[in-house]
Amino acid sequence: MNRFSLSVSAGIARVTESALGPYQSAVVRIGFSLTWLLFLLREFPHRAELYGPDGPWNWELARQLIDSNGAFTVLMWSDGRAWFELVYALALLSGALLLLGWRTRTMSVLFMVGVLSLQNRSVFVGDGGDNVLHLMSVYLVFMRCGRVWSLDARRARREQEARARGERVTDRVGPALWAASGAVLLAVTVTDRFHSEWTIPALLWAAWCVHGLWWAVGRLRRSAEPRILFDVIGNVLHNGALVVIMVEACLIYATAGWYKIQGSRWQDGTAVYYPLHLDYFSPWPMLADLLSASGTMVMIATYGTVIVQVAFPFTLFNRRVKNVLLAVMMTEHAVIALVLGLPFFSLAMIATDAVFLPTPFLHRLGRGAARARELMSSDYGRGKENDTDTGSDVGDSGDGGDGKADGGGPAGPGSADGGDAPPARVGFTT
Repeated sequence: MNRFSLSVSAGIARVTESALGPYQSAVVRIGFSLTWLLFLLREFPHRAELYGPDGPWNWELARQLIDSNGAFTVLMWSDGRAWFELVYALALLSGALLLLGWRTRTMSVLFMVGVLSLQNRSVFVGDGGDNVLHLMSVYLVFMRCGRVWSLDARRARREQEARARGERVTDRVGPALWAASGAVLLAVTVTDRFHSEWTIPALLWAAWCVHGLWWAVGRLRRSAEPRILFDVIGNVLHNGALVVIMVEACLIYATAGWYKIQGSRWQDGTAVYYPLHLDYFSPWPMLADLLSASGTMVMIATYGTVIVQVAFPFTLFNRRVKNVLLAVMMTEHAVIALVLGLPFFSLAMIATDAVFLPTPFLHRLGRGAARARELMSSDYGRGKENDTDTGSDVGDSGDGGDGKADGGGPAGPGSADGGDAPPARVGFTT
């Protein structure tokens, strides 16, 4: 009994004391924001036909459907072309800023609003990848996904260094974002623009209130207890969202695998052959013909897909087997993107799989990216020195500045959760 109690206490402490998997969370944030951003850019010439006033699914039809299902979309607030263009532009902007990790708390909420608004406006133009993105945009609101590999992490680090030097740090952007978003929420609520169910409006108001309280607690600092309480709540929500993403990934693969088992084409090993010869899924017919020329290869791909999808949830407790299957599934999605012409579906699934990536691998990936950036910076600096060299006896004066940067304030509304987090492991990703 004592051993069990100690295990439970250790588990509770682990969940409440820290936000687990900072690197996995950052990869998920980067992956889904990149997927959404690339999709919006690819469909930019066709945006009005897909989600706007020029589409066959016009505003009135969308209104009737939304009145019946209670879905959330800000595009129903007006049927004007200018409003649609503004919403599309804000969706692009929020996706780009979330990708960079700028004010991740605020941008994650705006990212969710953009995804839900466009997808719920035209529900018949999506696919499985859009469904995953739809759900993940909600989960990202609960995650502390800007602690590493983000502009927020860099700003928090610079703020800490400035305070160590005795400098005063003031955040003006965070409170401004918070006040502006509050004014918009108040105006929409007073004018009764929310025609959806109460869930998303309540989440928006809750996020706004929490961001304000978080800023107030970090600003006043009269007692450490409120800050500790908010950190515990934030850690629990983050870790819960991370677990939900992991469970959802397992359910996606398990259900897909078990449904495939019931199909006759999957049972006889020929299922992979047929999508390769559909015109809609054949951007490279010669490549599809090459892959389907061998019956043995088709059979291996068919049975291998089923085995990997069914087996993956059962391998999470075995690190080596899990990592092998994870690499196989990511490779499979990359092949689907290339051969079947489904890049955004594949990117969404790869971003979902990233939650299971091992922390040491992400550390090596981060160090490699940092070294590459340093090499590029040094090459660029040497090129500028060569261009500005006058051949005089005066020494080089290529100092790029004093290295100082304006920092944001302490935990302002819309700010990040903090600086670089210590290495952490997510559940089964050790």
